Amino acid sequence: MAVRRLVARVPLDELAPTFAEIRRRHEVAEVYPRDALADVDAARAANAHGGELAHVDGERADRTDLELVTIDPEGSRDLDQALAVEATDAGWLVHYAIADVGAHVTPGGALDRDTWSRVETVYCPDKRVGLHPPQLSEGFASLLPGQRTKAVLWSLEVASDGALGAARVERAWVTSRRQYSYDELRLAPPDEAKSLVDVMRTLGDARREYVRAGGGVTLPKPSQEVDVDNGQLTLEFRAATGIEDDNAQISLLTGEAAARMMLEAGVGVLRTMPPAQPEDIERLRRQALAIGVEWPHGASYGEVLDALDPATPKAAAFLTQATRLFRGAAWEPFDGQALPVPEHTTHGALARPYAHVTAPLRRLVDRYGTEVCLAHTSGRAVPEWVLAALPRLGETMMAGVRVGSAIDRECVDAVEAAVLKPHVGETFTAVGLDDRTIQLENPAVVATCAGEVKVGERQRVRLVTADAGKAEFQTVT
Repeated sequence: MAVRRLVARVPLDELAPTFAEIRRRHEVAEVYPRDALADVDAARAANAHGGELAHVDGERADRTDLELVTIDPEGSRDLDQALAVEATDAGWLVHYAIADVGAHVTPGGALDRDTWSRVETVYCPDKRVGLHPPQLSEGFASLLPGQRTKAVLWSLEVASDGALGAARVERAWVTSRRQYSYDELRLAPPDEAKSLVDVMRTLGDARREYVRAGGGVTLPKPSQEVDVDNGQLTLEFRAATGIEDDNAQISLLTGEAAARMMLEAGVGVLRTMPPAQPEDIERLRRQALAIGVEWPHGASYGEVLDALDPATPKAAAFLTQATRLFRGAAWEPFDGQALPVPEHTTHGALARPYAHVTAPLRRLVDRYGTEVCLAHTSGRAVPEWVLAALPRLGETMMAGVRVGSAIDRECVDAVEAAVLKPHVGETFTAVGLDDRTIQLENPAVVATCAGEVKVGERQRVRLVTADAGKAEFQTVT
């Protein structure tokens, strides 16, 4: 029997109504309230005249001298971060400018209330519904190239072994010099960017090794994504590699600095995750043996990961099992009074305290964590509006992320079903991820499968159904 290989494409227009229905079902508001837009206009006016809204404390430095650049997916307009990295005799000096969203949102105002109802930006294949109106998130608050922008500027010293040294944060005016895309720097970096790519690689390597040495790990499991190309939807598996992961290491470094400041201040909101338990590690060790992944005596889980080739079937199955080690992530607010510091302050996968502060245009919690760090660095009291928000911030974030994850999964399921629907009854090559789940080699589909699934092995499966946003398979003997 022939094994089917097909090009995973479906017209965007065909599924746009399905995506709209998914958003409607999850009550995603695609229109911003008039009073929230009025707040945006007021913030834009203050910004244009170089002034500040009444709630903003302290002076704003002029750091437009810094040679900052942004690195994002092609076509991005909501630019949260701009960076400059310099090699020093002791290691590196990182300047990391983050969009100062807190300077544009009046606490308790209509825009503030609207962001609490949204929690985070929602991404669908046909459109993006921002946490903030695009006039703000893709306009005057975004770190667009050539634009004088209000930012929160982190200055981080990193030792040659990747350890975080001195860290400070301040409000500043900055100007990004250039907007790069990941593909541009990965495939053909311009001459003026080659030194940046090199220094980010060496810093990224040092940070990855530092995290591993401290007992942290990274999971290089490719994520399933929908891409839009000339009006056609495609499915692919992607993992952050090269310049993308180097860039992510700087964000993680900043999150480590923020968590350290919050714990020093006794106020903040940490991103926590329980560490992997010994019984879970032992279960994964047995699963590795069953799959055929080598786990030498005395080797740690991180060392096993380092030796894996993520592209192989066995590695795909192992990484699927390994994600179960790290569950229970949460946002844990604390204020030193009614909200005590959590018993476990670390993020299990990073093996150190960590906080979200680097994506305030797209995630609600970052605005509040940033204000704590600004107050701590300057020696001021944490603003009352921040303290008042902390008790409900963690649960609000969890609820919002659950909605976003459900929307993402339903959109991917809809694309899978549309791609596969004409091929019901045909046979495909797949890798067994667990005893009920397979991953097709082509197209990039993860689906449930009945029958005897051989975990970590290639096998033939037949498409049984592809309807109502779901595809299901049956093993072929």
